[in-house]
Amino acid sequence: MHRMAPVGSSRVVRSVVMLAAILVAAAARGGGDPGPAQATTRTVADGVYTDVQASRGAAAYEASCSGCHRADLSGGSGPSLKEQRFAQVYAGKDLGSLFTKIATTMPRGVPASLSDDVYVDIVAHLLKENGFRAGTAELSAGALDGIRIVAGRPKPPPPVGDFSFVEVVGCLSAGPHHTWTLTRASEPIAVHPAATVFASAAEAPRALGTNTFHLVDGLAYAADAHIGHKMYVRGLLIKLPYEQRITISAFETLSPTCTD
Repeated sequence: MHRMAPVGSSRVVRSVVMLAAILVAAAARGGGDPGPAQATTRTVADGVYTDVQASRGAAAYEASCSGCHRADLSGGSGPSLKEQRFAQVYAGKDLGSLFTKIATTMPRGVPASLSDDVYVDIVAHLLKENGFRAGTAELSAGALDGIRIVAGRPKPPPPVGDFSFVEVVGCLSAGPHHTWTLTRASEPIAVHPAATVFASAAEAPRALGTNTFHLVDGLAYAADAHIGHKMYVRGLLIKLPYEQRITISAFETLSPTCTD
């Protein structure tokens, strides 16, 4: 006996066939309409602020932040916001994390007391001071999360001349009448007088060189106890016709033996 198909079953079959045809056609065209394009992540090296904005940020920083951070961003009673320290803390994160940090903790005692626009201007100032170039469009609060922080290129050290404030590494030797000499010393590197002294010997430059410096004020640092040690010395460089001198302002042992 012939069995009748359920009412509407032919309609269902036709719908399934049509749907399959549509899917096949879509596959042939490459899978149908493309979805939304993925946003390309920018970095702070792409010129994400303007010079005018960074200038506003510098003024705001001077008025609200320099009481804890030095004008050159190198620390003070707050952490350094510049170069190596900046890269160690923020590289790989987005600008939103930097903005949130300063907006929720600064100025000390009155955090979040500035407007978002002012905090964004300060972010622009920090980027400029860390060596990232300016662009043609101002940085906005809405763009912060899409911009990644990368390590910047270190700025070249200032030139070394007479009466420059410098740091060197060398071998401490004793001279007559409580005098001390740094032999096999590295080339002097100019540093800012207010720069933070190295937190530990591991952060100091370590390579020796061929220079010799007569050290002044070694008695105040009990230099005799460090004879034969590899030392880090920071101070004022004085160039005389017959010798070079350094007046000591920081003095730290790198190694109890003077070897590379």
